[in-house]
Amino acid sequence: MQYGLIGEKLGHSFSKEIHELLAGYQYELRPLSRAEFPAFMQQADFAAINVTIPYKELVIPYLAEVDEQAAKIGAVNTIVKRDGCLCGYNTDFAGVVYLLKNHGIDLNGRNVLILGTGGTSKTVRAVAESQGAAAISFVSRNGGQRANWLDYQQAAAQRDVQVIINTTPRGMYPQNGEQPLLDLAAFPRLEAVVDVIYNPLRSNLVLQAQALGLQACGGLEMLVAQAKYAAELFCGQPIAEAAIDEVYRRLRRQKLNLALIGMPGCGKSTVGRLLAERLGRPLLDCDKEIVRRSGQAIADIFAEQGEAKFRQIESQTLADIAKEGGQVIACGGGVVLRPENIQALRQNSLLIWLDRPLEQLAVGKGRPLSPNPEANRLLYQQRAPLYQQYADYRQACAQTPAETVELLVEYWQTI
Repeated sequence: MQYGLIGEKLGHSFSKEIHELLAGYQYELRPLSRAEFPAFMQQADFAAINVTIPYKELVIPYLAEVDEQAAKIGAVNTIVKRDGCLCGYNTDFAGVVYLLKNHGIDLNGRNVLILGTGGTSKTVRAVAESQGAAAISFVSRNGGQRANWLDYQQAAAQRDVQVIINTTPRGMYPQNGEQPLLDLAAFPRLEAVVDVIYNPLRSNLVLQAQALGLQACGGLEMLVAQAKYAAELFCGQPIAEAAIDEVYRRLRRQKLNLALIGMPGCGKSTVGRLLAERLGRPLLDCDKEIVRRSGQAIADIFAEQGEAKFRQIESQTLADIAKEGGQVIACGGGVVLRPENIQALRQNSLLIWLDRPLEQLAVGKGRPLSPNPEANRLLYQQRAPLYQQYADYRQACAQTPAETVELLVEYWQTI
């Protein structure tokens, strides 16, 4: 290959899209097992590559030259072949600096806790040192191997931590629901949380930090920034700094789901179908997916197994759907009843409340919780505050679904 990325598991990677947007060359994803890795590096049949987990340290012995900064860090994420020799660099450093600066996170004088002890954690440590962090500690499952290396139980006792940076893959697609084994509420002085994970767009760690009112960000901007600096090395020419934000915003819009929430009978399925067609995206209708998976109508699930069982099935179905990006999701009316559903959706989705006046809502027709207007009124009183609480945007339903879709497209174009 000419240009590409090597790593053990690359099914989650956005790097191909990013590099091709930044520089226009063809970029290949090359997953390598640990057994395949040595032969690939010995053959070195490439012009330039990026390197990700778990090879950022393992590539170093194969390199004829290592940039001073990369050598000091002890991790390489970019390799360029020059005159037949492999030269290693670390553009992750500049990517981390960009991410912190863009979110106003200052490490100077701060007590920094870094989750993970691999190649990316070494880069984050180098950034923290360069920015004058007052104290830096590492957390791993084993801990205790060196000074300032803690296990998660010891880390939870560090009450003076001000910034937490996750460099582990815990919570990365497809294990979206996982979270590093720390409760952020245990750190009374905590100011900011950074998670280098970029798929999902917002990990559970970032979502918890935001719920606590902390400054928090995921790793997509870092990924784009380091790719920009790597592409400059690949091509030997500069790329405008503004390209980082341009590609980041374009990719975020591409990966973000539009999740429609609202009362049964408000038109989520119809609006969702038309919106998906309008935007050229797949439609995932949660209720239809439940029927497909279970082989039963929703009314029959309620009748035979009860609402509690239905909610359990709904939550699992929604968690699976919400892992993916770039979709329109038509949610069931009751998804707001379980906080875990909102957590799953928020990882990759913008939540849009389709608000139709109570008197215009359809009732009956197999809807087990809204068989008549009175039951629907009580349901609306219960759920409307939840829709308002969880929605990122409220869209009043227009006279026709097509008109509602046009209003949503207008909103989407402003994001």
